[in-house]
Amino acid sequence: MNARTFFPLLALTALCLAGCDNNMRHQARYDPLEASPFFKDGRSARPLVEGTVARGDLREDEHLETGKIAGAHAVEFPFPVDESVLRRGQERYQIYCSVCHDGLGYGRGMVVRRGFKQPPSFHEERLKQAPAGYFFDVITHGFGAMYDYAAQINVHDRWAIIAYIRALQLSQNALIADIPLQEREKLQAEMKNTGFSVAGGSHGA
Repeated sequence: MNARTFFPLLALTALCLAGCDNNMRHQARYDPLEASPFFKDGRSARPLVEGTVARGDLREDEHLETGKIAGAHAVEFPFPVDESVLRRGQERYQIYCSVCHDGLGYGRGMVVRRGFKQPPSFHEERLKQAPAGYFFDVITHGFGAMYDYAAQINVHDRWAIIAYIRALQLSQNALIADIPLQEREKLQAEMKNTGFSVAGGSHGA
């Protein structure tokens, strides 16, 4: 490489290297909650523009999103409950709830047996009579020693879990008379074949 080529190339390289040292890392910035003389209210952190909603925070359906109707706990579910909803609720319940509430909802889960405070049984009369929206509120915001699960369990899954809790309550406090006649006769025949007798009373635990 001759001098006529070398020196222009060297100069170009020097200019490129100088350009790499941008001073963005030294730009003016504010620490969290630091005061700012630029704004009239003296705050560097700016409030949301009035009327805006953060992505994912739009709640147009009060019943679905809060478990309430006109501020009161909803009694009904915000969507039809079918077998797929119950199966989803069972799956989510076993993951998030059974560790405290146990598989049947009596509040004797594994962490309770390890010393954690025992939650109330879902089969207490108070909770059997509680509206569905009450359970939604507890799952969303927590209650007593129970943490909130809003971040872990999405809105639809919360309702699915509540549907499964209702199924647990029914299963542990059901009467044979509650079963449709055709299914009742089938169940009685199966139990008779296995040596069990079926009475008309409760078969709850």
